[in-house]
Amino acid sequence: MNKFLSIAVGIGEFLQLLWETLKSIKYFSSSSDKFLFQVFDMGNRTLPVAALISLSIGSVLALLTGIQLSGYGIEDKIGGIVGISLCTELAPVMAAILMAGRVGSSITAEISSMNIYEEISALKTMKIDPVRYLVLPRFLACLVTLPFLVIYMDLIGWLGGSFISSMNQSISVSFSSFYNDLSQVVKVSDIAVGLIKSIFFAITISIASCSIGLLAKGGPREIGSSVTKSVVASFISILILDYFLTRLLILVGLL
Repeated sequence: MNKFLSIAVGIGEFLQLLWETLKSIKYFSSSSDKFLFQVFDMGNRTLPVAALISLSIGSVLALLTGIQLSGYGIEDKIGGIVGISLCTELAPVMAAILMAGRVGSSITAEISSMNIYEEISALKTMKIDPVRYLVLPRFLACLVTLPFLVIYMDLIGWLGGSFISSMNQSISVSFSSFYNDLSQVVKVSDIAVGLIKSIFFAITISIASCSIGLLAKGGPREIGSSVTKSVVASFISILILDYFLTRLLILVGLL
């Protein structure tokens, strides 16, 4: 019972912070420099790892799928399968998990540290709104960075898939055949699905990470505990949200 109550309270705090953040967007101009710094920092943290993950996923997906398809003589259909799997599901989910692990944890650690050492109280004393100063730049930076990260992972994953398809003797599908099938199967709406998911994931990661950081109390040990809560909450939220978003997108005809 206590767990359900704490979950309900956490959702309430999440929604309250989200509402306060949305209301503070009109003050974006005063936070533009912090926003640009956060975008650069998030990109710097995620791009190298994202390239490795997407290259690996695209390669493995092409290898496993291609061998199975070649048994039926339809290995030339591999481009569409790899392409649509990455852009509608694998890339947005893996990008969100990466963002939660690399960026969300950092946000929580920074804000919880500021909270525990009373730096946020000092901001309030100086009449500086913590939501506008701390949360808004990180929220907007996540909204911008994650969709671009998804597109980046799509392209790298497709490249890895096409390379394996052409080099593996059991598949032997040329680059041109791979991308020809990919272009016929993958539509703009499929890419839009991944971007729509990434926007909701970005909102969840940024607000959850900031909310847990702002609620941190106690000593330095609480910083590590807050980071763990943030990462676990983000991972679970991403997976649950992914299912319901997929159902919704199927209902509206985008999938």
